[in-house]
Amino acid sequence: MTSPQYDESEEQAILDAIGRWVEKDVAPHVMDMEHEDVYPHEMVEQMKAFGLFGATISPEYGGLGLSATTYSKIVTLISTEWMSLTGIFNSHLMMAMIVEKFGTESQKRYWLPRFTTGEIRGALALTEPNAGTDLQGITTRATHEGDDYVINGTKTWISNGIEGGAVALLVKTDVDADPPRRGMSMFIAPKLDPETGAPHQGFDTGRKLEKLGYKGIDSAELVFEDYRLDAERHLVSGEEGQGFYMAVGGLELGRINVASRSVGIAQRALSEATAYAQTRRTFGKPIAEHQAIALKLGEMATRTRAAELLTLDAAAHYDAGKRCDMEAGMAKYFASEAAVSNALEAMRVHGGYGYSKEYPIERLYREAPLMCIGEGTNEMQRIIIARQQIARNPA
Repeated sequence: MTSPQYDESEEQAILDAIGRWVEKDVAPHVMDMEHEDVYPHEMVEQMKAFGLFGATISPEYGGLGLSATTYSKIVTLISTEWMSLTGIFNSHLMMAMIVEKFGTESQKRYWLPRFTTGEIRGALALTEPNAGTDLQGITTRATHEGDDYVINGTKTWISNGIEGGAVALLVKTDVDADPPRRGMSMFIAPKLDPETGAPHQGFDTGRKLEKLGYKGIDSAELVFEDYRLDAERHLVSGEEGQGFYMAVGGLELGRINVASRSVGIAQRALSEATAYAQTRRTFGKPIAEHQAIALKLGEMATRTRAAELLTLDAAAHYDAGKRCDMEAGMAKYFASEAAVSNALEAMRVHGGYGYSKEYPIERLYREAPLMCIGEGTNEMQRIIIARQQIARNPA
């Protein structure tokens, strides 16, 4: 996949438009919608109009074809106000990336225009009740029957699972493969037939999962019971055994997104703490003039900038077509930890007000930990980084 090169003025025009939308149509409603855990239907329609569901899809298929760098900046910008919104199109674009990068030409032409407009929105369905970071441990199975596959299994913690219309579904087509990754395949699994609108029998949305943070976006269980798909349209690439590598490829973009979200959270925490520290007074002066608070602000600012630069570095590697599992892992690991640290320090700067639902700090504090878990835990990121450090620097 290639992305058009936007000059700085074009990129800034995109960011300015998104920024105006965030200020006018998102910011006034976030507090109530997040606390009530309301799905943002109207905002999703506005994101459709902006083309965000086709942000990284090639113009050939109707998308904007944005670089990962520009996309990363958009995600950060939106996340400074409401991180949940970015999850709605991030999961979707990971699904789309898998089709564009690995699908047959007929699959690309069939699915990608529908993904671009948001007519079909979706997600990446990897996680299972007993398999998360260890993808090779999944048990959802697709059995070949004639020209079709029959799928049985359960996925969980799937973003867009309720409101979305399709998922990129990782399954096992050969349970005896050694190693197990060679027996894994990827399907585009819709809830409804795009041609007729008829429900696909055997695809059931389970319960909505309640979460500490990341409100608004739906996270759900998905249950497949004798769910039947044809190979030509739905088996990505038309070949079995490639699903693990497709999932890993999708996670590179996903980790850049999580890093970008983390930068947005860290930036907002820093901004709120900086403003409050200059208006709150104790012992006759603003608390920003107390050394204890100044030290916190200095550390927060440094963490935020370092996280931003690591994220842009990972995006630049992705745009150049280079392998970037190490760079994306570094960005995701460091930025998410920076988001957690900044959210906690911002709460301490605010004191009791930081614990109040009337201020955004408690929301940032609840949102940030997910960044350390999503798209691969930070423990796994450090292992990936270490393995690549050794592989790239043999003794």
